[in-house]
Amino acid sequence: MQPPDRSTGGDFDSSMNDLPATITTATIWAYWLGVGVMIIRVKRHSRETPILTPAQPLERLMGLIILPIVVLWVTLPWFAQTSTRALLAMPDFVGRTPAYGGLRWLAAIVAVACLVATAKCWARMGKDWRMAVAVGEKTNLITDGPFRHIRHPIYAFSILLMLCTAVVVPTLPVLVLAMARVVWMNAKPRNEERPGDSFPANLDRHQNLASGRRR
Repeated sequence: MQPPDRSTGGDFDSSMNDLPATITTATIWAYWLGVGVMIIRVKRHSRETPILTPAQPLERLMGLIILPIVVLWVTLPWFAQTSTRALLAMPDFVGRTPAYGGLRWLAAIVAVACLVATAKCWARMGKDWRMAVAVGEKTNLITDGPFRHIRHPIYAFSILLMLCTAVVVPTLPVLVLAMARVVWMNAKPRNEERPGDSFPANLDRHQNLASGRRR
């Protein structure tokens, strides 16, 4: 019997029998499928709503940046389970450390919970859901459910889902991707809350409602 070839990913079984990785990969695919469903849903309600072509130049730039991030997020976990390249394949320590194996299972479960929570947010937002700043468009301010406690719950759950991905699939490309995704997800709401957008006008009201005060 030949020793494992560490130049091609080590002795970890990177087949699709890796259930935490399979669950997380399926969760990521379901997440972006849900985004697609929301795009179709909003466009069916109003064909004039700029979902994929925002009016704000910075939003258009951020849209170009997020495209490769999404493609890599969807594909890298799959490659980690199927590739024999050392850079893409699952690291050896993943299969050697029982404690880390338990952490991966926990992260996979949290990832599924993030998807479920996000789906509830999508359902609550309905036709008011947007991917970009809707300049000059009036939408309803939602302050109940998760929005009562978290200003941007969808973004928060997306960041947590990305971090779970990095725990389950701790390859170098995924770790770099996670950093890029977290930076992007922090920049996105900051741009949405810039002076001149509709969100800041309701920010004080949202904060008062979240703390149980009303004015």
